[in-house]
Amino acid sequence: MQLRQLVKHMAVGATVASALLTPFFANAAPTEFKWKMVTTWPKNFPGLGTSANELASLITEMSDGRIKVKVYGAKELVGALETFDAVSRGTAEMGHGAAYYWKGKVPAGQFFAAVPFGLTAQEMNGWIYTGGGLKLWQEAYEPFGLIPMPAGNTGVQMGGWFNKQINSLDDLKGLKMRIPGLGGEVLKRAGGTPVLLPGSEIFPSLQSGTIDATEWVGPYNDMAFGLHKAAKFYYYPGWHEPGTTLEALINKKAFDKLPKDLQSIVMNATKVVNANMLSEYTSRNNTALERLVNEHGVTLLPYPKGVLEQIKQLSAQVVAEEANKDEMSKKVYASYKAYKEQAIKWHAISEQSYLNARNPQ
Repeated sequence: MQLRQLVKHMAVGATVASALLTPFFANAAPTEFKWKMVTTWPKNFPGLGTSANELASLITEMSDGRIKVKVYGAKELVGALETFDAVSRGTAEMGHGAAYYWKGKVPAGQFFAAVPFGLTAQEMNGWIYTGGGLKLWQEAYEPFGLIPMPAGNTGVQMGGWFNKQINSLDDLKGLKMRIPGLGGEVLKRAGGTPVLLPGSEIFPSLQSGTIDATEWVGPYNDMAFGLHKAAKFYYYPGWHEPGTTLEALINKKAFDKLPKDLQSIVMNATKVVNANMLSEYTSRNNTALERLVNEHGVTLLPYPKGVLEQIKQLSAQVVAEEANKDEMSKKVYASYKAYKEQAIKWHAISEQSYLNARNPQ
């Protein structure tokens, strides 16, 4: 067979093969990924648990089902405070929680959740997304095979529930209080005893007297837990958590197996949930607070000015000490502090001055 005829036959054969195989590949199902998400929250708990559900739903819908994410509440697959380890070792591909819960593993992590008298929700988002915070956060979690992303914010929280009034710093001495992270270290410095408990254990512990006081989130969540049935003195402001960032934990090996478009979907879904959670708390907290006061007889009180001033001094000492415990914490806090200083200057003439004009005291 001459070369020209051979080439012609090969071309015809290729055309036929292409015609036969095109429908097969066109109809072939795309690769699907089945992911598990474990959380530190009770299943379907308002705000926190439902935001984890929303994140899973968004990823599933935006990927057109190419990633199917199933959510497990605390204790359904692993314990609430085992979320970090479960995602790190690949038991689950994702997790949803708060970085201060793992401070024993990653001391620097707590700066990405909440710092006493620190950044607000708006300022935290600025630092994390555009101020270098996210790069440092991911660097801190890299040894554990994890990729962290902001995935919700509660805004300024409440100061907590107490079974007695707080009139001076002495009233905190000997107090057993459920309070995590840096806030817990400040309470310890004030003479109290911080206790780390997952959300589901707070009410029975407060009701039984195992703890004397607790902070959780704010009126919307606190009423859902029925904390007003166990303590009546409700203090503000939440000096310890001025803009608490929640996190999505992503197993890096699982993430690296995704094609680029699905990786983008996962990352951008966390941004949607980060914005939506803050909107939800802003919308629901005051209605819940009015019910707590007017229907349930809760005594709403501000921390005395002198108490706040003393706690602020202790907080500065504790935060500085915690920041110097390891090189990663030192690096993270240097970035955090620099961002806070410039945010304070700008907000003094923007947010703060506006609020002072709108709501003169």
